Amino acid sequence: MATTKKTESVNLIESFAEFKETKNIDRTTLMSVLEECFRSVIVKTYGSDENYDIIVNPDKGDFEIYRNRTVVPDGEVKDPNLEIGLSEARQIEDDYEVGEEVSQLVKFSDFGRRAILTLCQTLASRILELEHDSLYNQYKDRVGEIISAEVYQTWKKETLLLDDEGNELLLPRSEQIPSDYFRKGENARAVISRVENPNGNPRIILSRTDPMFVQRMLEAEVPEIQDGLITIHKVARIPGERAKIAVESYDDRIDPVGACVGVKGSRVHGIVRELHGENIDVVTWSANTQILIIRALGPARVNSVILNEEEKKAEVYLDPDQVSLAIGKGGLNIKLASMLTGYTIDVFREIDNADDDDVSLDEFTDDIEPWIIEEFKKIGYSTARDVLAESRETLIQRTDLEEETIDEVLNILAAEFE
Repeated sequence: MATTKKTESVNLIESFAEFKETKNIDRTTLMSVLEECFRSVIVKTYGSDENYDIIVNPDKGDFEIYRNRTVVPDGEVKDPNLEIGLSEARQIEDDYEVGEEVSQLVKFSDFGRRAILTLCQTLASRILELEHDSLYNQYKDRVGEIISAEVYQTWKKETLLLDDEGNELLLPRSEQIPSDYFRKGENARAVISRVENPNGNPRIILSRTDPMFVQRMLEAEVPEIQDGLITIHKVARIPGERAKIAVESYDDRIDPVGACVGVKGSRVHGIVRELHGENIDVVTWSANTQILIIRALGPARVNSVILNEEEKKAEVYLDPDQVSLAIGKGGLNIKLASMLTGYTIDVFREIDNADDDDVSLDEFTDDIEPWIIEEFKKIGYSTARDVLAESRETLIQRTDLEEETIDEVLNILAAEFE
């Protein structure tokens, strides 16, 4: 039994040491929790803890428990937890008298095996709770902040990183740029996307695809943004491909686009490298939606914009040679312009008067299925010459039609003008 109790004592001291070394827990909280754990065991063992003094020394990693009892005449002890007979008291100190208070050190083994095990479990549980609370409190107000952390392990669905204090941070695969590849031990940068705390178990979620990641990096690179002379209104982004950023200057002497891009792109080069070649377009913000749409569709030259503010839709008219620029490769340019402005954008070609012999697609319903005609209308082609002016590859890319269907439509429309 003595060996068992000695082992339990060691276990408790180890738990105490672990508690003592816990990070980000203030001294007052540490001592309070330890005392709380000890008092709960005392109550279970002796029925009350009112006459006990607990001295916790977190610096040394030890503790002392003293029981205070009143000296009463021999044979008159009614509650041995609160009173001690004169003869027993004088075995401790031979000058005790009736009515005095005896403070006696309680041996650790006096708790009993079950109580000691309970104390160890309670202490370990409270350590974990405090660590979780500390981690959550440390990060809950840091959402939107960029952090650099060490890659610890990579799995199929997520990557585990450790901050400077060894706290675990998660970077899900869905929050990674498609071309991201991490090696254990290297540092990775990301923005703190959200802090969850399900059932008191905090999860710090990072992101490299969040538009805020690009915004925070640009803020760090551009002194004018830090000084409040330029503000970032909106960031639209397709991770790993392209991003558009709308900025505004509060100083007429400062060109917001030039300041953000830097001489020969010097201020965005580092960001582009971090994003593995993701192109960044910076445009000047405008409260006028039509102007903002025109700027967002750059490098295309827009002739006019008609807004439907209720439905948040915009019809944009361009010369035929500008349509492909407005749409962009894979439709990226028009998608980002829509994200940046908050409007669904449809582009239309403006036909010269010389094309008065053009024919509406609706005139071909005898030869072309109506649903096929609607597919062309959805992407801004309403006449035969609209379709014929575009390349076969672009039509295949922009519609959901089969190649054979595209070829058949082109042959039908071309025959109209032969």
